[in-house]
Amino acid sequence: MVTTPERTFGEGRSIAVPTPSKRDTRLDVLRGLALITIFINHVPGQIFEHLTTKNYGFSDAAEAFVLISGIAVGIAYGARFKVGAWFETAKKSTKRAFTLYLAHMITTFMTLALFMTGAWLFHRPGLLCEINILAVLTNPHAGIPSLMLLGHQIGYNNILPMYGALMLMVPIILLLEARSPLLALTVSGAVWLVSGIYEIAPHNTLIEGYWFLNPLSWQFLFTIGIVGMMHVRRGGKLPQHPLLLVLAAAYVVMSFVWVVGQLWGIGNALASLGLPPVITGFDKTFLSLPRLLHVLSLAYLVLNINALSTLLRRPETNPLVIFGRHSLNIFVAGTILAMIGQVLLYINNGDQVVGPIFVALGLAIQFVYAYHLERKRLQGRAASAARQPQLGSAQAIAVRADNGRGTNRK
Repeated sequence: MVTTPERTFGEGRSIAVPTPSKRDTRLDVLRGLALITIFINHVPGQIFEHLTTKNYGFSDAAEAFVLISGIAVGIAYGARFKVGAWFETAKKSTKRAFTLYLAHMITTFMTLALFMTGAWLFHRPGLLCEINILAVLTNPHAGIPSLMLLGHQIGYNNILPMYGALMLMVPIILLLEARSPLLALTVSGAVWLVSGIYEIAPHNTLIEGYWFLNPLSWQFLFTIGIVGMMHVRRGGKLPQHPLLLVLAAAYVVMSFVWVVGQLWGIGNALASLGLPPVITGFDKTFLSLPRLLHVLSLAYLVLNINALSTLLRRPETNPLVIFGRHSLNIFVAGTILAMIGQVLLYINNGDQVVGPIFVALGLAIQFVYAYHLERKRLQGRAASAARQPQLGSAQAIAVRADNGRGTNRK
């Protein structure tokens, strides 16, 4: 079997592995954990929400998901990226962005249908005033086109538009990275900073404000993931120094104390220094610096503390690996289930029994769905493998036939 030198993210030595390279299941595990956290947070008002990462640090699952996605793009697109084949990469990333757009349309209109049905069946018109729905219903002639053109996004349905925009940026990011990784990070960081200082972002069309997650800001975290992965694939190493480990750990601990201790007054003091809010604030829309540093510190610790890295490296049959492997399908299913949960909690006045039971049931449904998708994937792979010998035999017969015809002609 042909082998090629391959590196997994965060490792500094080359290992000969069969082609295709073995999947780094740490990404799937982390993506699975992020999806679980996002689902729990999208059903607000129940006890499990108090246990998620947003309560113990500056960043939350959204930042982790975008960083992981950047690393995954570095693996999927970066390994085969050639400047001369830039257009092919652009076609693939655009196709992926369109897939994300379709998924967003599914969750958006399902959310509308669920909230409208709940308001009608249970005589709770207040549901129509939740999560930016009313702006669409009071002006459907402008509201529906705004939804389809992403000028209006319903609450808890705003991650996929940002992610789709990031996918459209992939060819540019890879082109800059091919010229110089430092150039890619510099340009990306400059866009992040300028966007944050001057609040440059896609505007809403039905209500005042911007997209909840500004892609011009979040692309910096995404680019860091891509560039870091490309650097490792080329044989580079992540910077490893005891001082960096101490600084990363200290920042994570400081963030924990800050959030748990509700020390937001310190943030107000920092703001009084006159620095831009993107540097001193905690805004999620423009991915402020404290949030960015927090997710990067966590990632650095995970990749460089062997015990954590080993713990995350699970077999491919592990439930979290399977859950994270089918991330888009699970995200769509989780979003729809979360919207059902929000309706149920609303009509039950935030009942503290209904909420946790629904979250547990919703996670169980998603895991069952993930195993269903995995079974279909394995069946497809087995069917493809079964066809390969048949194809080889057919080719051999064709060659012998050609040789026979050649002999007759002689």
